[in-house]
Amino acid sequence: MMKKQQGFTLIELVVVIIILGILSVVAAPKFINLQKDARSATLHGLKGSLEGANALVFSKAAIAGLDTNPGTTVDIGSANPPAIRYGYLQSDIGSLQEAMDIDLAIAGTGIDSEWQYVQLTHKVGADTVRIHQKGAPDNGGECYLEYTPAQTLGGQPLIEVKDKDC
Repeated sequence: MMKKQQGFTLIELVVVIIILGILSVVAAPKFINLQKDARSATLHGLKGSLEGANALVFSKAAIAGLDTNPGTTVDIGSANPPAIRYGYLQSDIGSLQEAMDIDLAIAGTGIDSEWQYVQLTHKVGADTVRIHQKGAPDNGGECYLEYTPAQTLGGQPLIEVKDKDC
């Protein structure tokens, strides 16, 4: 008389574990890429914040008649009025902090902040800055937001997210 088998045999259990292991190795890279997506989304959020702050600052400057001035400040109700050029935010650290209310420090100073600020000098007269997130890859790749203030009357500031290497 043969006994009726109940449950799984040891071989069946081992085969299932091996298949699950292979599937997890194949699927793991999909989940590892989540950090890149998160950094990219954060940079795009910062871009939206900067665009919004610039729109509000430009509105205040236009109301005050300062939108044609190549270099002044505008009162936005903050402790220190941000510097503007043709109505839009200048790229100095103080103006960006006041208008956006973000934790920003100059890169390489050892000050602990969520965002790091780097003034670029290779674009003559453009006052371009790069802002990158603390902990982002710092290997010379692209994982930052680049901001260039308005250069001419009627011109717009240039805000670009470079997230290829996040």
